Amino acid sequence: MALINYLTTIEFEFGAVERLADIAASAGIRRPLLVTDPGIAAGPLLSRVREVLAKVPHAIYDRTPTNPDEESVEAAAAVYRQEKCDGLVALGGGSPIDLAKGVALLATHDGPLEQYAAILGGIPKITARMAPVIAVPTTAGTGSEVGRASLITLRDGRKLGFISPHMIPKVALCDPELTLGLPPGLTAATGMDALTHCIETYLSPRVNPPADAIALDGAQRAARWIRKAFADGGDRDARWNMMMASLQGGLTFQKGLGAVHSMSHPLGGLKSPRLHHGTLNAVVLPAVLRFNRSHAHEKMAALEAAVGVAAGEDLATFVERLNAELGLPPSLRVMGVTDEMIPAMVVGAVKDHSTGTNPRPVSREDFVGLFAQAMH
Repeated sequence: MALINYLTTIEFEFGAVERLADIAASAGIRRPLLVTDPGIAAGPLLSRVREVLAKVPHAIYDRTPTNPDEESVEAAAAVYRQEKCDGLVALGGGSPIDLAKGVALLATHDGPLEQYAAILGGIPKITARMAPVIAVPTTAGTGSEVGRASLITLRDGRKLGFISPHMIPKVALCDPELTLGLPPGLTAATGMDALTHCIETYLSPRVNPPADAIALDGAQRAARWIRKAFADGGDRDARWNMMMASLQGGLTFQKGLGAVHSMSHPLGGLKSPRLHHGTLNAVVLPAVLRFNRSHAHEKMAALEAAVGVAAGEDLATFVERLNAELGLPPSLRVMGVTDEMIPAMVVGAVKDHSTGTNPRPVSREDFVGLFAQAMH
């Protein structure tokens, strides 16, 4: 077992989920709220986790939507209070983990939720009173199990980041075995999410060489193993490495992200169509890479060497080709985004907390051009 202390405690190995009851006890959680989504609830994973927690009194909230929203955070927080819970176990991809973080915040801090959003000056309002969270990822993509942010769509449609070191889960329990049943399409979308995180954090202009080293290794790992995980979901080496790449992307969030996430966040807040975050990142990434190249020549070259870009090809073209191999959509338009939606998406992107750490300054007009490229 690899026991790692970097920002938080990470247990990473096949079969690690069997230790969940002991880990909850060590985190001081005696009555957890188990947060998951309808897909997990309908399959074998929830039953397995409940068996592990058989001797631990717990409540369940299994209605996490594809993109966590204010209403679901409030509903889960009501269950948390009603059942007198003292911590949370998040089981699933980034959505249940982000929702659990939101509940941990709302259960210990006065509402409304909006006041804690990063772009509204909420970072210092989030304190150490946060309820403890144990994150158990079942996909290899978001890195939310070690991330300091929760992305939540408010009632008015704004998808905002709630960011604080106190938002990081107390324990990330990473068991690659839980990803063995992940379908190829979701493997591709979440895997490209992990690769995007590593690329964007590496390109962030903030100075953090340890995070850069982790991001570069994560990008190399994701690019090497994503095809194998996609082609053979039972390949244990591929699943281990993709979960590690996802974790590494999350460990480097401290550097901030960039314009890919500035664009995918408001798109993810749309009520219709409902868009998957990882797929959005994959589709938007090539346009942003081409935009950023003039301000990140050396880092682009390092990334191209790490992921194995062929001679005569650039990183953006490599990503486009990889997307096609994985059966991901070629444009936002194919995903159901219409021209009429774009002006509001531009406004959201300009205001997004990730815009400030893009390597090249991005104006409103630049975002108009980037969305235009991603639509075609």
